[in-house]
Amino acid sequence: MASSPGAPRALAVQAPPPPEARTSERGSDSRAGHLSFCTKVCYGIGGIPNQVASSATAFYLQLFLLDVAQIPAAQVSLVLFGGKVSGAAADPVAGFFINRSRRTGSGRLMPWVLGCTPFITTAYFLLWFLPPFTSLRGLWYTTFYSLFQALATFFQVPYAALTMLLTPCPKERDSATAYRMTMEMAGTLMGAAVHGLIVSGAHGPHRCEDAVLPGPVAVSPDATRLYSIASAVVAVTYPVCSSLLCLGVKERPGSSLPASGPGPSFLAGLVLTVRHPPYLKLVISFLFISAAIQVEQSYLVLFCTHASRLHDHVQGVVLTILVSAVLSTPLWEWVLQRFGKKTSAFGICVMVPFAILLAAVPTAPVAYVVAFVSGMSISVSLLLPWSMLPDVVDDFQLQHQHGPGLETIFYSSYVFFSKLSGAGALGISTLSLEFAGYEAGACKQAEQVVVTLKVLIGAVPTCMILTGLCILMVSPTPKVPSQNSSRRLSLQRRTSYTLA
Repeated sequence: MASSPGAPRALAVQAPPPPEARTSERGSDSRAGHLSFCTKVCYGIGGIPNQVASSATAFYLQLFLLDVAQIPAAQVSLVLFGGKVSGAAADPVAGFFINRSRRTGSGRLMPWVLGCTPFITTAYFLLWFLPPFTSLRGLWYTTFYSLFQALATFFQVPYAALTMLLTPCPKERDSATAYRMTMEMAGTLMGAAVHGLIVSGAHGPHRCEDAVLPGPVAVSPDATRLYSIASAVVAVTYPVCSSLLCLGVKERPGSSLPASGPGPSFLAGLVLTVRHPPYLKLVISFLFISAAIQVEQSYLVLFCTHASRLHDHVQGVVLTILVSAVLSTPLWEWVLQRFGKKTSAFGICVMVPFAILLAAVPTAPVAYVVAFVSGMSISVSLLLPWSMLPDVVDDFQLQHQHGPGLETIFYSSYVFFSKLSGAGALGISTLSLEFAGYEAGACKQAEQVVVTLKVLIGAVPTCMILTGLCILMVSPTPKVPSQNSSRRLSLQRRTSYTLA
């Protein structure tokens, strides 16, 4: 799945008034800050497009580049690496520019969402388009995947920050966030389901029935048409959902000056955060874990297509993973509260023996069991870091009580490093297919390629998950702040921080 959509971003947001002021004006403010059901639904709908597109690219882009676009695996490696790095670099850049944007008639954040919409719609559609030339296809897809990732970040950052400008009432903001998370989960399921159902006919065994000679099979016009239809269906969600967001949500005016004054620059704050041992160990551990999850997601479809006879089960396996991840989220939230966060981390390694089992026994029943268990592990791997980061931030602030507030830098730098780790993992692993002799578009791959795919869905995620868990287990537990400290830190979190 896509990385976590609820992560705070590097963006200055107006601090709400102190508790005393809110108490004195509770009667009038509670009514003025109430959000209607329609507003909450429209706000949640705004988060659907990025999740639909991210889910589709996570599971199917690599298969499309190798078997439909038929570009070499080495170039696919560059496409994936370049796109992920572009998305990572866009995070601090988006915060930098959006912080300095002026308020317009439609607000300060909404114009960024609406302005990105036509460009990201075009970039996504062209990402799945098969150009008539063959020699520069690698450059074509690198360009549009990088554009898509960067524009998706510029779309998501203001959309996520819009929560703070919907209403001054914290309870209503929490309710709007719940609507948003629900819609984004639905979008994740929709992306894999709709895209997968449309393109399922492009990768069936029938495409090789007429192949007489070994080697690449000519690209079927039907395959090109199916991927174009799927990309158009997904791309159209951007203008539709953005329009509903604009029509149903009104951005409240905010102060142009932050309550606590300007904070540190991104680089200066980054230096302070990475020097904090609990944060550094947390980031390193989840860099391994998140990279393992991304590798497992990216190569599962390729494994089912080329290393096993599971062509007809690809869609079912993908949906099983996503449904399992969504349904198990409440269970893992309860486990976190009941048994603690480090204990819950062992839920991530549940998928390890099953992934190895799938590589050894690639049958349909085993694939569905592995998909269900993998979905549960993916759920806790996405939930856990966002649950542990606040503890690390509290620990940092208790040790630097008179220092600058760096919450947004903690979160945005975590997102930045996570995207970089995914870029490196996917780039290097795809390059391994090139060394194994992967032949783009071929109906039957060499035995070395089959072995490599088994290693990529079994041994590689296993080693990375176990390494990340070992680092997490040996890291010190952050200090739990006292009640008075918690109140003070809660007030500090309501302050904005500018990233220069």
